[in-house]
Amino acid sequence: MSLWSRLFGGKESPAKNPPETHEGFTIYPEPINEGSRWRVSARIEKQIGGELKSHRLIRADTLESADVAAEASAAKARQMIDEQGERLFD
Repeated sequence: MSLWSRLFGGKESPAKNPPETHEGFTIYPEPINEGSRWRVSARIEKQIGGELKSHRLIRADTLESADVAAEASAAKARQMIDEQGERLFD
């Protein structure tokens, strides 16, 4: 990140987080940079009846590092899958 971006609020992109599978769903941890904090966020996808379904998870939780936020995002997505299953897409 350049000096100008740091001084004037340029957003640093998080390291690319590899997707993971859980119970047939694919989880893409995608924390959102909010200044010095990272918001818990993930995309959850699954093929159902030949159609790719997608759900965007965004939580109020913010954490200090992109890596920790990515781990928390994946954990929260796994929890939602366990609780709701395919109802996520309703």
